[in-house]
Amino acid sequence: MPNVVMEYSDSIEERVNVQALLEDLHHATIDSGLFQAMDVKSRTLRPHNWLIGDKADTVDFIHVTVELLSGRTVEQKQALSQAIMAALRGKADFVAILTVNIRDMDRECFQKVVNF
Repeated sequence: MPNVVMEYSDSIEERVNVQALLEDLHHATIDSGLFQAMDVKSRTLRPHNWLIGDKADTVDFIHVTVELLSGRTVEQKQALSQAIMAALRGKADFVAILTVNIRDMDRECFQKVVNF
């Protein structure tokens, strides 16, 4: 754990090196010191349809969700959120909306199988 998921609007690919940004987010998560490098999984999702307020789909956004097993302090999660936002701003500060959400997963209910 954790899972780092970057969602972004269609036109982001025209203005941002998505792979390089994902790598920055991935390394910021590893560099937080909260996780083993092999446990960090990062990926992107590009929705083809979205609505923002009364602007419909004319506003660009990047939203990063970090799902991690419960047990970290609020301070640790805040520091991780700030590091992720710094990485976002480093490559995409011109994007209209940048957001980060750190989400706890129930440790007692999480299941994992690794076959490598």
